[in-house]
Amino acid sequence: MSKTRKVEIFSAGCPLCEETIQLVKSLACPSCEVQILDMNAPEAAARAKDLGIQTIPAVAIDGKLAACCSGGKGPNEADLRAAGLGTAL
Repeated sequence: MSKTRKVEIFSAGCPLCEETIQLVKSLACPSCEVQILDMNAPEAAARAKDLGIQTIPAVAIDGKLAACCSGGKGPNEADLRAAGLGTAL
């Protein structure tokens, strides 16, 4: 069984969220399992709360909020790569 890197994108469907989804998809490698969580769904909102997400869009990789998403500056390529996005396991 192959290992996958779990990538969660928290989105509200806004243009900035869509931009983040496209960025993550463009950086993802074959071992990245990308999930888009709609913040309008109670389960997604609960998961975001568990991770300490205060603004969206936000990205969690392997259950940990990417550094760019905890300081309010928003997702960016350098921080997502540093968190492991796009790196095969």
